[in-house]
Amino acid sequence: MDYQRNGGVAGFNDRLVIFDNGVTLISGRMVNTEGRLNQTDLERIGSIFAESKFSSLEGNYTSRHDGVDIIQYTISFGGKTVHTEDTAIPPALQPIIEEMDRILSLGTNSGQSGSPLSRFTRQ
Repeated sequence: MDYQRNGGVAGFNDRLVIFDNGVTLISGRMVNTEGRLNQTDLERIGSIFAESKFSSLEGNYTSRHDGVDIIQYTISFGGKTVHTEDTAIPPALQPIIEEMDRILSLGTNSGQSGSPLSRFTRQ
């Protein structure tokens, strides 16, 4: 699984790669880290993709809006890639984006004390 988000006022340039064995790579402007998700999290991610019917989604969901505050997303899973942006995210894709953003936040906070990180461990 490969998830990328770019743009927005905050200037996101984040990438999350999750391998079948749970090894997780996070890179961005402020972080480059490696960790591991447990089997429960991997199953949860698989369920979210299945429930969204990701394999049947179109390849592009974009709008005519253009601006610096728009975040663009690229999600690859199971041999399929979907591109979308804030103004055109289909409802089926929203839970995937929320979960990927959650995992990104865990990885970026993993070095801070009091981190909400419970299932992501740094390698």
